[in-house]
Amino acid sequence: MTITRIASAALLSLALLAAAAPVLAQAQPDVSVRQESDQTLREYRVNGKLYAIKIEPKDGSAYFLVDRNGDGNFERQGGGNVDIPGWVR
Repeated sequence: MTITRIASAALLSLALLAAAAPVLAQAQPDVSVRQESDQTLREYRVNGKLYAIKIEPKDGSAYFLVDRNGDGNFERQGGGNVDIPGWVR
């Protein structure tokens, strides 16, 4: 009985790890950097999906444009970083 429980728990653990592997592998975004005449743009993607753009003006404070729900509408957000939204995973 105990061996059956251990084997079942081990198989369940392996199945959960296998299902989570793609999400865990893409925990860090891919960042593309473009330089324009008066600003630097950093585009943040996970699984190929653009979710944020950081705008760094030559003169002024940096800010983000963030697509919070995957509809393509980007909203301005200040601050130093942006959390990866759930819709890109």
